[in-house]
Amino acid sequence: MPEQPRLTLNLINTLDRAGFTAALGHLFEGTPAIAEQTWDARPFETPAALEQALSTTMRAMPQDAQIALIRAHPDLAGRAAIAGELTADSQREQASARLDQLSPAEFERFHMLNSAYREQFGFPFVICVREHTRASILDNFEQRLGNQRDVEVATALTEIAKIAGLRLHDLF
Repeated sequence: MPEQPRLTLNLINTLDRAGFTAALGHLFEGTPAIAEQTWDARPFETPAALEQALSTTMRAMPQDAQIALIRAHPDLAGRAAIAGELTADSQREQASARLDQLSPAEFERFHMLNSAYREQFGFPFVICVREHTRASILDNFEQRLGNQRDVEVATALTEIAKIAGLRLHDLF
């Protein structure tokens, strides 16, 4: 899998809207509109300012668009992973927690939790897997199943901001 080319903040600040969206659109799973809408906030003084602007755009979206963003994320160790249909970013991230190397019992547990979570909240469980181990992911899964839906929406958006921030960091 080819690596993403390194970007500089100067280059980011000089890209037109289409180029900016092409360079950063993958940061938020299936939702390049976040990058496109953030283009207007240029220039960015630092990568952290760019990351904050992207997060602000995400949090300012209407709730139905935020739910669509959450739903754009794949289940952890789910069907898309088995079928090889994950985005390159998601594939690397799930592999970082070795979710691509589950035993049959672990796979069944992830499948059961994915199903229970989707049934309860109407969207997939989202967590920044690069900050976790398989065990801590499973612990979070079980703990978060006890949350209210509005808490889970907020938690998922926070996790998505972390994921996007790490993906952005990888570009620089």
